[in-house]
Amino acid sequence: MSWQGWVLRVDLNHLRISREPLNRQWAEAYLGQRGLASKYLFEEVDPSVDPLSPGNKLIFATGPLTGTMASTGGRWSA
Repeated sequence: MSWQGWVLRVDLNHLRISREPLNRQWAEAYLGQRGLASKYLFEEVDPSVDPLSPGNKLIFATGPLTGTMASTGGRWSA
């Protein structure tokens, strides 16, 4: 996920990569990388899915301050 307005999806099962617009409503409501990544995970993954199954997701997310001089601005979440 990117604060630049795009979500990059990588499907390793089908060897596909796609790009889609970031959900702006979620980005505003769940400001920051952890909140926004958690929202995507909550909406897109069944809580009963096996953690190591292909149905689970691994999300790498950056927030609006990533790459700036702000305190902890050089961090990202996985």
